[in-house]
Amino acid sequence: MRFLVWGAGAIGGTIGAHLARAGHDVTFVDRVGEHVAAINSSGLRITGPIAEFATRMPAFSPDELDGTFEHVVLAVKAQDTDAATRSLAPHLAGDGYVVSAQNGLNELVIKSVVGDERTMGCFVNFGADYLEPGVIQYAGRGAVVVGEIDGRVTPRLVELHRALRDFEERAILTTNIWGYLWGKLAYGAQLFATALTNDSIADALAAPAYRGLYVELAREVMRVARARGITPEGFDGFDPSAFAPEADAARSERSLDEMVAFNRRSAKTHSGVWRDIAVRKRRTEADAQLGPIIGLGAEVGVPTPLVARLIELMHDVEEGRRPQSRETLDLLKGALV
Repeated sequence: MRFLVWGAGAIGGTIGAHLARAGHDVTFVDRVGEHVAAINSSGLRITGPIAEFATRMPAFSPDELDGTFEHVVLAVKAQDTDAATRSLAPHLAGDGYVVSAQNGLNELVIKSVVGDERTMGCFVNFGADYLEPGVIQYAGRGAVVVGEIDGRVTPRLVELHRALRDFEERAILTTNIWGYLWGKLAYGAQLFATALTNDSIADALAAPAYRGLYVELAREVMRVARARGITPEGFDGFDPSAFAPEADAARSERSLDEMVAFNRRSAKTHSGVWRDIAVRKRRTEADAQLGPIIGLGAEVGVPTPLVARLIELMHDVEEGRRPQSRETLDLLKGALV
């Protein structure tokens, strides 16, 4: 297959490099000039415990790209989705589609630009980090799921799923992609909370003092999903039924334990959210990922005060008003009713 991967960072770079190594025709677009130059001069190198290899493919800045593509993988930060989709739209073939390898409900943004028929849903949960221009660390395997946003099983979905198995042999084809995306939203809210501290994901989720907080964060998201008629799906230790309002504490604890075990197996110890603040010194995806939960909850009369407070505290940390510390996480815990 001939792919355009728009965003050659941790997620897009890992997927694109594996697809190219498997024989697919991959073109990268990225706005970081040094990264584009490194890929063109030496190829993209994947490092880490999962794989060690380098592969060559053309890379362009957005304004340098020419031509049209049927299969476009969008892998930019959630807050950049609208601008990136508008930039790539002239390069999208009339019968092509954009598949979102991102965190959040970016399919809603993509389809508002290119239309429902040219939007494909995707969920990823593997661990990867951008280390330096031309180098990506693939740190831990995780779920990869693809599905049409209307739940159909189409020839293009089957074709894409087959290609993604060249990256992750356990990739799943689903008729409930929204269920996976909402499951990741709940887990994502927990990850944002862990990034208020300097603890690793596993250590943060394992801390007894904050387990009630992590449970209630996920429950807020699950309540919104249920009210909107979504059936969340589980993955990599995250059991959505364990965070349903009626779930008992023992079931919630088991799911958290399984999530801790999953994260301890990964060489990626901290979330991309933590890395955005502590390493890359930039704003996180808090507004773009978590903000829609509040709006979509309000539409169906479900309040989300913990998610709202989490966003406020993320802004405080991003802007240097508060440190990444357990004291900051305590402020979120204080919002528990």
